Amino acid sequence: MGPLEIGAISVIAIVFLIYLGLYIPIALGVVSFVSIWLMRDNFDLAMNLLKIAISDSVMEYTFATVPLFTFMGLIVSKAGMGNDIYDVMNATFQRVKGGIGMATVGANAVFAAVTGSSIASASVFSTVAVPQMLRYGYNPRFAVGVVAGSSVLGMIIPPSAMLIIYSFVAEQSVGDMFLAGVVPGLILAVAYVVAIAAVGHFAPSMIGGEPMEDTARMSFKELLSKTLPLVFLVMVVLGGIYTGWLTPVEAGAAGAFLGLFIAVVRRRMTLKTFWEALLETGHITAAILFLITAASIYSRMLGLAGLPNMLGDIIAQNQLSFTAIMVIYVGLMLFLGTLLDTASIILIVVPLFLPLIEPMGLSLVWFGIVTVVGAEIGLLTPPLGISCFVIKSTLNDPRISLKDVFLGALPFAMVMLCVLILLIRYPQLSTAILN
Repeated sequence: MGPLEIGAISVIAIVFLIYLGLYIPIALGVVSFVSIWLMRDNFDLAMNLLKIAISDSVMEYTFATVPLFTFMGLIVSKAGMGNDIYDVMNATFQRVKGGIGMATVGANAVFAAVTGSSIASASVFSTVAVPQMLRYGYNPRFAVGVVAGSSVLGMIIPPSAMLIIYSFVAEQSVGDMFLAGVVPGLILAVAYVVAIAAVGHFAPSMIGGEPMEDTARMSFKELLSKTLPLVFLVMVVLGGIYTGWLTPVEAGAAGAFLGLFIAVVRRRMTLKTFWEALLETGHITAAILFLITAASIYSRMLGLAGLPNMLGDIIAQNQLSFTAIMVIYVGLMLFLGTLLDTASIILIVVPLFLPLIEPMGLSLVWFGIVTVVGAEIGLLTPPLGISCFVIKSTLNDPRISLKDVFLGALPFAMVMLCVLILLIRYPQLSTAILN
């Protein structure tokens, strides 16, 4: 059996096991372990490669960023700071057609800069923004769609768990990946706002609602009290990384401490919520590090099968252009996005295509941004659009079906695809801050 057949069968086997209900890292690890065992008929070799995968992945100092940024995001979320930033954005856009939708996008962009979680954003703004939009007569599909669409900013704007996972798979700096995600994340947020404004002007019935003329303006003092803590937190974390004063691990520690300090000072943290944040941090960290370990042995299995070299030979023989490779890559990610979650897509697809991208002299940091944006589209597409499921379960509103959530998110998935094409066409948008 050739390398191409082994690669194809392994991907099919992983997807099949996941759909049987097997935990994703276990599916990746089992398929990789068994493949190595069968290819070399050597159980000891498979065991040794598994040990190496563990020691070379989760034992690395860099991955201390995972629990630190996770804890910071949970503290910020549980302290209600997402509500604060939404109130500020809502006051800014309240008199514009589709203004609450724009406010949701803006609030999600800021919230993403301190949480790095699409799921957290989806759950927080489902309960904050959707009822507000329905109250003012907005189209229910638009209301849930804008929350679903803007929630994906949490995986692009740093700190992002997906950028950390990619940085391991591609052996890139976590700090570089974080900085590279800033401009694309802001571009996507602006694209969402522009799209909402355009639809509000040319097809207002799709949005519905009326400008909020009866709401009181926010005082300057209230504005400062709601924005300064989060702005300061973002400046410390990203500013520390950008200036080189802090490593990503140190920035995560500083952010976690500051987030906790702000929550305590503002009396928004109890012992119960603190303990809940610690427990959730442990669960999320264990899941991510388990994924990273599984990805490590999967990459080693593909290398042992000779698949990277074979793909390189196919590209050379068929003289495939950069455009053709990217079309295949994006198409594969969009297809897998209908079946798998973002982390699984990154872990499965990136090891297959890295050997094709590296010889072209392209930036692997840029490739990581393209990968995360492309994989994130899957959060909005059926049948496994995780953000859509989170919104539906959080709302628990019989007036809004899962179909409504998916249809509402579809226009935002199209905007994401347009931004993805823009990032592929102009790689400097992802690497501008690094130069």
